[in-house]
Amino acid sequence: MKHGYSLETFQKDAMAGIIVGVISIPLGMAFAIASGVSPEYGLYATIIAGIIVSLLGGSTFQIAGPTGAFIPILLAIVLQYGYEQLLIAGFMAGVMMLLLGVCKLGNLITYIPRPVTIGFTAGIAVIIFTGQVSNFLGLNDVEKHESFLLNMKEIYLHLDTLNVYSVLIGLICLFTSLFAGKVVRKIPSILVGIVVSTLVAVFLFDDKVATVGTVYGTIPNGFPPLQLPDVSLSMLISLLGPALVIASLGSIESLLSCVVADGMTGERHDSNKELRAQGIANMVTPLFGGIPATGAIARTATNIKSGAVTKMSGMIHSVFVLLVLLLFAQYASLIPLASLAPVLMIVAWNMSERKEFAHVLKTTGSDSIVLLVTFLLTVFTDLTLAVSVGLLLAMLLFVKRVSQMLDVSKVLPDHGTLERKVKSDVVTKHHDCPQVSIFTIQGPLFFGSAQLFEKKIIPTLKMTPTILILRMGKVPLLDATGMNQIESIVSTFSKQGRLVLLTNVQAQPKDVLERSGLAQQIGESHFFLHTGDAITYALRHIQQQKCLGCKHFAFKECAQLSASQQTS
Repeated sequence: MKHGYSLETFQKDAMAGIIVGVISIPLGMAFAIASGVSPEYGLYATIIAGIIVSLLGGSTFQIAGPTGAFIPILLAIVLQYGYEQLLIAGFMAGVMMLLLGVCKLGNLITYIPRPVTIGFTAGIAVIIFTGQVSNFLGLNDVEKHESFLLNMKEIYLHLDTLNVYSVLIGLICLFTSLFAGKVVRKIPSILVGIVVSTLVAVFLFDDKVATVGTVYGTIPNGFPPLQLPDVSLSMLISLLGPALVIASLGSIESLLSCVVADGMTGERHDSNKELRAQGIANMVTPLFGGIPATGAIARTATNIKSGAVTKMSGMIHSVFVLLVLLLFAQYASLIPLASLAPVLMIVAWNMSERKEFAHVLKTTGSDSIVLLVTFLLTVFTDLTLAVSVGLLLAMLLFVKRVSQMLDVSKVLPDHGTLERKVKSDVVTKHHDCPQVSIFTIQGPLFFGSAQLFEKKIIPTLKMTPTILILRMGKVPLLDATGMNQIESIVSTFSKQGRLVLLTNVQAQPKDVLERSGLAQQIGESHFFLHTGDAITYALRHIQQQKCLGCKHFAFKECAQLSASQQTS
């Protein structure tokens, strides 16, 4: 709570909280229905998660509750396991999120590639949008499936049951929601759309369209008691996968929402504190029948735009939803399902990230491949497989791209220039030094590029030079595989009485070499800051060994090397 909290501040928080609360009521109900459960379970999640996250979270303006991103996941769990098991999976996900926060792993979420998040978000948007077509059209006896194609088949097979009144109600809600904001700016447009379309349905098309009450029964006007579910070890094991998906997506979306809030306000959130709060919220919410919740980006943005000042606005939002539940629940039962359908369609459209999707498709080929694969797998299989394959593909393509950054070139001093800088273009078949081989290595030397390193340097080493100089000033990264390649070369040279010299080794590669003991094997006296110093050392060593291997052109080359001892 900010210092000096005043009545004026409370009024601003109260106004923002009420506005967000008004938006949260129909969304909470709609998200629950789309997830295959009764609408009140979405309201319970809105109330409990909203209060806990606002009170304990790491962002001042975060609004938590059910979100559209969860819909396909929760629906799949309900269809496969049932509502009771969904609550257990939600509790397990809360434990996982809490542990992420306790272990201070909040920043790990930021390492998920953007094409993966855009791909599965766009895929979820498609599933949400198409999942509301049957309610919009008022189709009867449509069975819900986990498969996108089966759901589309169900819609096609039941098109003959189309209800004209439902279509009309849906269109009224859609167009009213789209245009109300231009006329009535202080009232949420989706609320106007739902109220207008519900009134039309009640007074003009009574009993002609399916409503929340006719399908799910009257919404209870009370808060449910605490209930502890019956669990078994086998059940926990079977729900481990679904819980992991809920925890992963919930963590990603809540932190993305925090980032959006930071961008709008200039504040900085605490990601680990936020994950702990989200974890506690998702552990408590299922005990009262609520579905999983996370940070809601659109509602958080609305909270900020509505003038919220402190975390109090989020708590007021939850209290407002609770009061509406207690006092006006029976009226919510009158809302047509056809009125909620366009609300979710608008949510799907807004979360689809269509502009970002198109932008990534126009960028690098690897990112567009990851995006499309993740998107298609999200729509046609499931989110778990989509994210797993998307991450794996992104990693493999990244490794391939980074490995191609490695460049290994044999160099010699260019005596045509005053500075005598080493260059690769002066090395030819007829212009080389058999005694001293100098290689410039540029780029990360790791498991992805080690094969390329070996391919480029091993053939030259068959010439058995007396001394090998590796210029490593542009090697930012060295891993165990790259280190093993260098170790193999050093070992081979050592057995044959030859030397390996390293120049300008950067901090990270030097640390790896020292930890592995390879630096000691090479010898500290064989590390140099400048290439010229290494060349001077090499030529002195050759002279001490009375090497006579240069009796043709190599003496001239060695002389050139000697004259270039100041080469950097």
